[in-house]
Amino acid sequence: MSPIAIEADTPPQSRTFMRRFAGAPLPWIMPVIIVIGIFYLYPVIDVFRLSFTNATLIGENHQYTFGSISNALSSPQLPDILWATLIFVGGSVIGQQILGLAVAVTVIRGEKRGLFGTTILRTTALVAWVVPGIAGGIIWQMLFSEAPYGALNSILRLMHMPTVAWLSDPAMAPWSTLISNIWRGTAFSMVVMYAALKSIDPSLYEAAEVDGATASQQFFFVTLPQLRAAILVNMILITIQTVNTFDAIISLTGGGPGRATEVISLYVFNIVFRNYDLSGGSVLSVLMLIISLGLAFIYASFLPEEEEQ
Repeated sequence: MSPIAIEADTPPQSRTFMRRFAGAPLPWIMPVIIVIGIFYLYPVIDVFRLSFTNATLIGENHQYTFGSISNALSSPQLPDILWATLIFVGGSVIGQQILGLAVAVTVIRGEKRGLFGTTILRTTALVAWVVPGIAGGIIWQMLFSEAPYGALNSILRLMHMPTVAWLSDPAMAPWSTLISNIWRGTAFSMVVMYAALKSIDPSLYEAAEVDGATASQQFFFVTLPQLRAAILVNMILITIQTVNTFDAIISLTGGGPGRATEVISLYVFNIVFRNYDLSGGSVLSVLMLIISLGLAFIYASFLPEEEEQ
């Protein structure tokens, strides 16, 4: 039977319902909403609920109280944890943006000149991105190791230079973790900047050349303004990802020496899975969410109006 015959045999009320269903987006996206609600929204709501309790991983019964919030936020370790997080996140965002843009510009210019090796450079940069955080931390631990097999200190010895306590010095360890995270995240920034550079209209550069602009002037007055939206979006993504990073740190330094490299994500992990304090970890998880959303809204406020629309 043809579709026309089926529609003719369908009552008018059913045909009207089918037409409304076909044109309405909600029934089609409802499965996605349900999946997101189950696997994403519900855990967030449950974390908010647990932050108002005294729940632990080893206790079955818990009570609702505000004591967990005050205890977690008044911890004497929290200011140092937030300071370490600020250095880690701020340095990662700046370093990944600069190096990612530099690699992307190098690849773009190499492609325009037909230079050999641009594809190899792009592929090599992507290798760091696909390496798991735990594996990346182990790799950098071997590079920073102060043992005789440590790669960086071995190079310094060959050059008759003093070795560096990359991981055992509380003043040096945060910068070591920062270097490893910048290495890992530069590839993502490179991909974002590469795509944004490809979308810039070449006529803008042609007009700048006609006006006598130098290469540096074209970069600062043509390239960077055109990359504004991509840079801000990339900053949002890098910030959220770095605030939640703990796997690379736990395999590189474990948060040490002392608590010099213990960022807030690793602090939450230690509280929940080593101290079994589920409520305290929930409070700090909510704090992480607030910090991430706050920074994201600040970045988004600088987006061009066209991007916001």
